[in-house]
Amino acid sequence: MRTIIFGTYDTAMHPRIATIAEGLAARGFEVTECNIPLGLTTADRVDMLAKPWKAVGLVTRLASRWGGLAAKARRLGRPDVVVVGYLGHFDVHLARLLYRRGRVPIVLDHLISAANTAKDRRLDGGIKTKLLRLIDAAALHAADIVVVDTDEHRAIVPDKYQSKVVVVPVGAPTPWHAAAQEPASTAAAPSGPLKVVFYGLYTPLQGTPVIGEALGRIAGAPVEVTMIGRGQDEAETKQAAAANTSVRWLDWVPAAELPALVAAHDVCLGIFSTGDKALRVVPNKVFQGAAAGCAVITSDTAPQRRVLGDAAVLVPPGDPAALADALLRLAEDREALLKLRHAARQLAAERFTPEQVVGPLTDRLIPSHAPLPHARA
Repeated sequence: MRTIIFGTYDTAMHPRIATIAEGLAARGFEVTECNIPLGLTTADRVDMLAKPWKAVGLVTRLASRWGGLAAKARRLGRPDVVVVGYLGHFDVHLARLLYRRGRVPIVLDHLISAANTAKDRRLDGGIKTKLLRLIDAAALHAADIVVVDTDEHRAIVPDKYQSKVVVVPVGAPTPWHAAAQEPASTAAAPSGPLKVVFYGLYTPLQGTPVIGEALGRIAGAPVEVTMIGRGQDEAETKQAAAANTSVRWLDWVPAAELPALVAAHDVCLGIFSTGDKALRVVPNKVFQGAAAGCAVITSDTAPQRRVLGDAAVLVPPGDPAALADALLRLAEDREALLKLRHAARQLAAERFTPEQVVGPLTDRLIPSHAPLPHARA
């Protein structure tokens, strides 16, 4: 099945669409990219949508990219299916114009709702929220298939679009699985400080001030922490962790280098916010950290508990004391740490690979009575 991955997405910032593309290729789809990155972060896009006076900049930038996308699409010819990448609220309309409804199905990776993301980042309210909801609704209407990442996100899609929705977990691209070090079951119990890593954009969704307070509580313990990224809650997080001198703060790490860096740690931290969106997601760092062979500590929410089970340490959302205790326990009990690392790695290998996570989408694209494309060995 000839598939075009379409839009202004940026896989360096948002690897989700790369995972979907890789999974489709692994299942025998002929995958081609039609992509010109917009060059804006999620925060930039949401800020422009939430502040109408900045929308001219977004429209101008989109227009400059869309001309190139349309030219590329014409050269590529007619596919069997088009998948519009993450943050494709506007790109899906261009795809709809280029590929007429009924002839080529359009799949929208609706990993985030514009309205809900603005709310999570404290940019919502009044007319802005109404506008963002209209943008979401228009995107959902334009698509033939809508991909979300959890059952909880499916539940908040309006009823009129529910028949379009497919749940595809975020998963982890192959470089994260390849970065995993020697399987924990054959490794000797590590010595020295517990090595912990967090990476992210310090959004309210991630609850990094909770991490900061937990780190402040364990100052002096044999735990070394690497915090990677910059963003909205960064200053508050650093202030909360100020008492702990064993924390290394990095602005960012190139996407190609991040898997190996994370894999060199014992523990990967997930998210710890109590916000509505935080209770509906399983973040990419949970999938990626497990694939890289780290033990995972994250919040005890319904979707994360459902996906991770006993292969992670789950602590109550918004509870820095519980997070601090979990870190201290793993620092003291290295056998438990090894078991967790092995369990996370095994779970990732069985369920978080690109080929595994795209299964529900391929089931929707290929009717049960149709012959399957030849999958790669």
